[in-house]
Order: sequence, then C-alpha cells, then structure tokens
Amino acid sequence: MEPPSGFLEAAGPTQPLRIGLGQIDTIVGDPGANAEQVAATVQEAAQRGVDLLVFPELTLSGYPPEDLLLRADFVEACERELLRLAAVCQGIPLVLVGLPRQGAAGLHNAAAALAAGRVAAFYAKQHLPNYGVFDEQRYFSPGRAPLLLQWHGWRVGVTVCEDIWLPDGPWLAEARAGAELLVNLSASPFERGRPALRDQMLGVRALDAEAYVASCNLVGGQDELVFDGTSGVYGPDGAVMARAASFATALVVADLDPSRVGHRRRLDRRWRTSSEIPLVEIPGAPPVHPAVPAPAVATWQDPVSELCEALVLGIRDYVAKNQFQGVVVGLSGGIDSSVVAALAARALGPAAVHGVFLPSSATITSSASQEDASALALALGIDYREIPIADAFLAVQAALAPSFGGRAWDVAEENLQARLRGLLWMGLSNKFGWLVLVTGNKSEMATGYATLYGDMAGGLGVLKDVYKQDVYALARLLNRDRVVIPPRVLDKPPSAELSPGQQDADSLPPYAVLDPILAAYVEEDLPPEALVARGMNADAVALAVRLVNRSEYKRRQAPVGIRVTGRAFGRDRRMPVTGHFPHR
Repeated sequence: MEPPSGFLEAAGPTQPLRIGLGQIDTIVGDPGANAEQVAATVQEAAQRGVDLLVFPELTLSGYPPEDLLLRADFVEACERELLRLAAVCQGIPLVLVGLPRQGAAGLHNAAAALAAGRVAAFYAKQHLPNYGVFDEQRYFSPGRAPLLLQWHGWRVGVTVCEDIWLPDGPWLAEARAGAELLVNLSASPFERGRPALRDQMLGVRALDAEAYVASCNLVGGQDELVFDGTSGVYGPDGAVMARAASFATALVVADLDPSRVGHRRRLDRRWRTSSEIPLVEIPGAPPVHPAVPAPAVATWQDPVSELCEALVLGIRDYVAKNQFQGVVVGLSGGIDSSVVAALAARALGPAAVHGVFLPSSATITSSASQEDASALALALGIDYREIPIADAFLAVQAALAPSFGGRAWDVAEENLQARLRGLLWMGLSNKFGWLVLVTGNKSEMATGYATLYGDMAGGLGVLKDVYKQDVYALARLLNRDRVVIPPRVLDKPPSAELSPGQQDADSLPPYAVLDPILAAYVEEDLPPEALVARGMNADAVALAVRLVNRSEYKRRQAPVGIRVTGRAFGRDRRMPVTGHFPHR
C-alpha cells in the first residue's frame, strides 16, 4: 500500500534513548571550573544510565564571554579543556558541550560531540543574533552545515540556541534528513514572560518536526543578565515530557520511546542524503538503563514570583562570582530599599546583608522612616546601623556657602545629602569588602529622579529594570508568608526625604500613570503622539518624554542592573548622550 501523500517511509530506532540535560551555572572566563561542573554532571548522569547528555551553549567559556573571545589564549584554554573532558566523559556514549572554536572560516560558536574518549564532531552555530543584548556577529563567523549524529538507529540533529528559534532554521533541514531527536544547546536570557514563550516555541518545533526536541538552557547570573534554565524535553506531539525548574541547577533525565518516531514522517520534499548533511556514527554499546523516576515537569510560577526568583539569582551570582564578602543596603524606610534588603537576605542569607540608615536633620528625615527601617532589619535578621549625616551636611554647606552666595535652598542642597550617603556606603564597602546595592527602580532611572554620585552610587542596581508598581507587587509577595516589610511602608506616599515634606508626586506623575507611559516609550519606542493616541494623559506624556531624554547622561554612569524586561537600560537600549531627537 502506498503511503499517504506528503509522507515518506523511513527506518527508525528500535530501542529507547535516555537523554539528560545538564542545566549548569557556568562562570564566564573560567574554562577549568566549567569543565569541572561538566565532569561532575557526567558522573551523575552515568549513574542514571544516560545515553546522551547535553549542556548549555558555550559551556566552557560561559555566556556571554564578550571581548575575551578576541584573546587567542582564552579560546585555546577552552579547547584544551574540551580535550581533557573527552577523556573523562567515557561513561556516557555521547556528550554535547559548547565552546568557542577557531576554525578555518573564523571563530565559531560551536557544539562539540564527545564520544569514545575523543571529539567525534563539531557543529557551528549558523544564525548569530545581533539584537537586544546579543552581539555575536562581533565575534563569531556563522556555520554553514547542519549536523546529524547516529547512535543505534537514532538520528540526532544538533543546533545552538538561535538556530531553533527560526521557523526555517537548521533544525528543519535536520528533521527532513530523518532526525528523530533535535537537541539544542542554549543560553537564552530571562525576561518577563520569556520562559513560557520559549516553552511554547520548542513544543511547536517538536510538533512540526514530528520528532523529539530537547533544549538545555543555561542557568545563573552574569553581570546584568539572568538565565532561567527551564530546560525541557518535548514529545513528537509537542507536549512537554520533562521540564527543569527555573533559576536552579538541575539534571533532567527522560526516556524517549522509539515507537513514537521514525516510520512515517510528514514532509514537504524528499529527504536529503547523508552526503548532503554530515552523518556521524557514534560507536559504543548502549548502557543498561537503571530504573529512574518519571521525569518532573516543573510548573510555572506566577509572574511576580518569577520576577522575584530572577532578582534573587541575579544578586546571588553577582556577589558570589565577583567574590564580595557581603552587601550594604542604604535603608531609608521606603519601599525600594526595603524590597532590595529583603531580596538580598533571600539571596545571600541575613548574615551577609548590612543595612545602614543615614538620617539627615529631624526636619527632613521623619521618625517614621527610622522606625520602619529598624523594624525591617529586625524582621529580616540583618545587621543594622545608624550613621547620622546632619553634622557632615552642615559642614559641607558651610564649605560651599561662600560659593553659593546666599542663594535659596534648592536641588543642590537636596543632592548634597544623597551624595554624603553615597560617600559613607562606599566607605563601608572599601573597608569590609561589601558590595553596595543600588535601590533605585526603573521609573526613577528612566526619568532621572535619582542623584548622580548619591543614591546611584554602588555596584549593582537590583531594581534598575523594575517599574515602581512592580516594586509594590514584590513587596506584597515578600510579605506573603511572613511580614518583613512594615505595612506602613506600602501605604505611605513615596519620598526621597531630601527636603521637608517632599514627595515623589511633587516632581513626577503618579506611578500608575507614569509606568505605562515609560513602558511604551522606552520598551516599544513609540513616539509621544502614539502614546496620547492610546489614551495616555498628554501632559504626563510630555513630561515623561522630556525627563527620559534629558537623563541619558545619568544612566550612562549608572551601575550594572539586573535585566528582567525585553528592553533594559544599558545593553538593550543604547541612546546617544548628546542627542536632540526628539527635541529636549
């Protein structure tokens, strides 16, 4: 009987394949430490009878290695670690590891197939992203050829990250050439909503290819980027079979049933021959598969919990990988510093967090702020100290008085207080090796409602990509199981407390009005008239746009901040400091 139109016959695998995904947290610039993580995961996977073990993109270099890739000695160090790994990975028939590799056509973002104690094949990433936070065309040359590995009847197609995001990417050619399993080494950064979108895309790829899809994504923090992991295995019907938890290292193991693939495939043209796509035979007898529990399918968190975990991981890895001894948080009794302190305590443990309250004169700093800062520290169990700045403020005013010439109090005096606080935070940082956590949020960074060399002083902007309304949502989440942020902090009007009776609303539209304007203007690049056409208040739009445009010089000097949206200040949004469009 002839097969139905659009289908082709093919011999497929006859025995199960046990796949493992090594979701590890790599360190950029340390190929040796990354190779040790790979070796430890290989040992665990071998005990669980894994046949094929996949690691994230650029496993050995870490991602993104940036201009380290311009150093030949760094690339050579990665390749040396690869050869060392080949010898220690023999407990598993096939291991896929990512690394930068120098080839005849240039430097490649490569996946190496390790089998029988040697490097059996390389695949070079074909589609190099050059948008948002990605800058791969600066460093890499694109690959040109798909790759198929064959092991006991299983044809395995190999791709790297962006290659599988494209509907007509290399995965499609490999599927048409008979791949029953498509594996993807990935370093896909977190942004809000991205894990679910990625999960949906991978399921569609599996359904379209009528093949298994397995994607191993990086986990961990690297400068402003956070990688959520959320690695997964998908069946030929597009349904998820196994999914790792987000924001944690994991080894995901799943058994692939050969009866679900390989006999009839719906294709729109004839398969390519193995001479057109390299087909590399992987030697070795299949290992015995010990019994393993059914693979876990991690459930999705609500959006605020997901945001919280991303920020916690970003803090933890930034502090650990940069070898700080702890963190210092300038507590003000306000919502932003309270949320940052609570996140830091979750990330590092209370003993590593040092809260500092720096009151100015009694007419400026309220007693309620002192009470709330102290109560927060007590509830979190963190170190708490008070360092008054009133005398220092008077001394600085006196020093500047001849130059100020009796002019009225204004923003200059307000910012002197903020800068004195920054001076003291940095003094504590230098003395004790603590990282200063900057507490300003995205709404403030966007509008320039922050003091350069004052509350912007520090090493990591925890909330730099989090709008003010989302800060309140985080506070409610952090209080869900146990109240750590005093309720009054969530209820009182936000204030910088740099002059008597000051409130944010004196300088900015209400955050419920401001935040949607900023999201549309900053993240969507919509012009002011389009925002007004959406029904946004015209006066608020004009003010917000003017403030955003005038504050670029401040943001250019701001510290690294944890990226959680699709358009963060810094790597994502690169605007000229000196520029007049639209007119300022």
